[in-house]
Amino acid sequence: MGTDAEVRATLLPGQKGTKQLHKTYGDQLVCVRYRYDKLRGRRLKTIELIVDEQPWVPGVTIRAERQVAVRIGYNEHDLRERVKQAGGYWDAEKKAWRLGFGKVLALGLERRLLDEELGF
Repeated sequence: MGTDAEVRATLLPGQKGTKQLHKTYGDQLVCVRYRYDKLRGRRLKTIELIVDEQPWVPGVTIRAERQVAVRIGYNEHDLRERVKQAGGYWDAEKKAWRLGFGKVLALGLERRLLDEELGF
């Protein structure tokens, strides 16, 4: 169905022809495409939606098990406990918490990474 249909227009959310879909799908809506199927004589309106979002650090390939340093403030008791429960430990030399990179991503702590060799 419509796999050979020619795309004649790709519209971004908020443009004319997308407003109702933007109301329905909100920030999940990436674009609306109008395709024309010559064989069937049909115009098709398709949408592209975001259905999943995961943390990703561009240009970095690090094994999940690799121990990295993260900064956690002195008064961030709850976060410190979550890091401990995930297997993290205090590194007195670096004055930072050490934790596996995969766990850092799972906890959403990638912006707190200290390891200079990672390019952060």
